[in-house]
Amino acid sequence: MIKVVGVHFRNAGKVYYFDPKDLDLKMMDRVVVETARGIELGTVMTDPRDLPEEKVTQPLKAVIRKATEEDEVRERKNRDKEEDAYKKCKELIAKHELDMKLVGAEYTFDNSKLLFYFTSDGRVDFRELVKDLAAVFRTRIELRQIGVRDETKILGGIGMCGREVCCKTFLSDFSPVSIKMAKTQNLSLNPTKISGLCGRLMCCLNNEEETYEYLNKQMPKMGDEVETKDGIHGVVTSLSILKQKVRVVYEDNGIKDAREYSVSDITVIAHKKKGQPQQPKKDKSEEHVEKELEEILDVKSENLETALKYESVPQQPEKVDASESSEQKSEQKFDQKQNKKRNKKRKRFDQNEKIDKQDRTERADKSDRNEKSDRQEKKPYKKNGEKRNDKNGGKKPQFDGRRNKQNFKRRHRHNRPDENGAPKKFDGNENA
Repeated sequence: MIKVVGVHFRNAGKVYYFDPKDLDLKMMDRVVVETARGIELGTVMTDPRDLPEEKVTQPLKAVIRKATEEDEVRERKNRDKEEDAYKKCKELIAKHELDMKLVGAEYTFDNSKLLFYFTSDGRVDFRELVKDLAAVFRTRIELRQIGVRDETKILGGIGMCGREVCCKTFLSDFSPVSIKMAKTQNLSLNPTKISGLCGRLMCCLNNEEETYEYLNKQMPKMGDEVETKDGIHGVVTSLSILKQKVRVVYEDNGIKDAREYSVSDITVIAHKKKGQPQQPKKDKSEEHVEKELEEILDVKSENLETALKYESVPQQPEKVDASESSEQKSEQKFDQKQNKKRNKKRKRFDQNEKIDKQDRTERADKSDRNEKSDRQEKKPYKKNGEKRNDKNGGKKPQFDGRRNKQNFKRRHRHNRPDENGAPKKFDGNENA
């Protein structure tokens, strides 16, 4: 067994164990202790007591001393400096254009470290920001990314119940909360009604979970067939878990009625099956109804008996020839097959039309581009056998198969000028 004392460092914070040594400590005493972050000022939350070694994390650090008035004044100064540090850090975040939301700033008691708490959707590269903060405050800087629940715990707020949120007032740890808890408590599954300020499920759903689990074990389920102490058979349509009452719907002489019974006054006959509608069980069979009618009427005349027999005989449906029905079915199947074939042909025709239109547009675009390129590449011949300054490097142009190369030579040979620069005249001799 080890003697320990519980200390926390902020309102509704986690309680840590320290060695009290020979100090006379009581609840709500202010003490100075040594932590992993440095020297801190905390509040005693539990009286000194003995605990097994398994429940204590080692190494166990000791309480240095009780806090004095000077320590309290120093703590207030640190709180004032935290506000200035918060404003300065916000300005630097805007300067570096970082995607992060600053939540709070905190100085250690000995001013050896300055911590900044922030939230962000992803990872943030704040190396340049840390350098600027260290240059401004001249101390060790630490940035910690926290979640939305921790953000609400630091900032606080008013919940939908009208009181301050639980995490700010008394909750030291966050316990897991699931949507199953809302179902067992018969709450609306609307996210706006069961979510807190942080956007997560409310922590108070966990407070009454054990009570509702215990009460639900004693209650029947919706749709179960039950029998009351009055001998009535019915179906459960609603439950009041806290009052331990159920609403039973039953039939009385063909008229539906409903009553409330306590859980101790009913017994479950059959559980509702999956997919089975909630319908009350019929108390009276058809034979019982016929006997009651005979007793009330007490009629033995032949005319009434024949009338009752005539009414009791079920009306038979009109007979249809099997051959006619089979022919109609075969015709319907044939029509369906034909319609399917027509629809397939139409789809193919539409697809082919689309493809043809695309090909036509592509061909037209290509022809336009070729014409433009031909116009740009064509240049007049130079005089006196000078080389052409074109893409072919002065070589003769290459022609496609649509033109006759031989005719092209003949036509341009007679139009060339002679040695004196005068145009030649064609005298009908091709070899001239």
